[in-house]
Amino acid sequence: MPASGSLKIRTALEGPARGFAFDVRAGLAKPQKELHSKYLYDELGSALFEAITHLPEYGLTRADERLLERHASEIARSIRRPASVIELGSGVGQKTRHILRAMSGVRYFPIDVSAEALARCEHELADVAEVYPLQQLYLEGMASAVAHRRPGETLLVLFLGSTIGNFERPCAIEFLRDLRQCLERGDMLLIGADLIKDRERMLGAYDDPTGVTRAFNLNLLGRINRELGGDFDLRRFEHQARWNDPEGRIEMHLRSRTNQTVHIDAADLTVSFHAGETIWTESSHKFHASDMFGLAAQADFRVQSQWIDREWPFVESLWTAQ
Repeated sequence: MPASGSLKIRTALEGPARGFAFDVRAGLAKPQKELHSKYLYDELGSALFEAITHLPEYGLTRADERLLERHASEIARSIRRPASVIELGSGVGQKTRHILRAMSGVRYFPIDVSAEALARCEHELADVAEVYPLQQLYLEGMASAVAHRRPGETLLVLFLGSTIGNFERPCAIEFLRDLRQCLERGDMLLIGADLIKDRERMLGAYDDPTGVTRAFNLNLLGRINRELGGDFDLRRFEHQARWNDPEGRIEMHLRSRTNQTVHIDAADLTVSFHAGETIWTESSHKFHASDMFGLAAQADFRVQSQWIDREWPFVESLWTAQ
């Protein structure tokens, strides 16, 4: 794109788009190039991730839902009324129906960056709750939801699907502490976490043979092209999933097939790749069930209950704010 076009793109960037461009520039300047995983979830990325959750290789979501369905009544009985439910990264809210139905008549604040997912969520869950969708990032959405808190109301925050595993370990603690600051003593957090299991089984969940996860990962480069004026040739990158044993995490990378140079107009960036070099796009940390007690304590919560799915080892923990 000519310089005048680049200038138009850069000057037109506002809010989230400006932050996207800044983060892309910073991430691709690192020795290990990286892009933040939150940018995987534009409208197309969110739709692709929804498809991933239905793949036979990706047992995490079904395990999460099994636990919620089995224990929804027990969870509901643990929450002091009146109560509102806030969900971080709700998507379409399919799994949450079990909790909302068991709690009956509560207000529900789904928080997500995808307008399309929130619209579906509002439409599909209107029969079991008053739905107030918030198209925001996690902590911004929390602030908005908490501002609508009624006197004497308890908050139940849902952080499902092992999203906590996308944070680096120190960042997870920091995020949970920030979340705790939004809450009052006695509020509750229901948090899911994927457990360590057979290496090949874990890798298969992030590198399915049908190629849906590959499309999900490559879409991040496509998003840069669409929104920031990049010229990534997606055919010149390949999806890779790796198990990092010392760190206890699956890593997703995009590996350059050739030596190449890419321009990103809105980030005012030209970046070179050598063949075999990767962009690190996501971490999915795995846990032992006992890890949840340490996480809770470090963020000023107490573990009240815990349930584990044995078919696909996954844990759901109910924490109380201290």
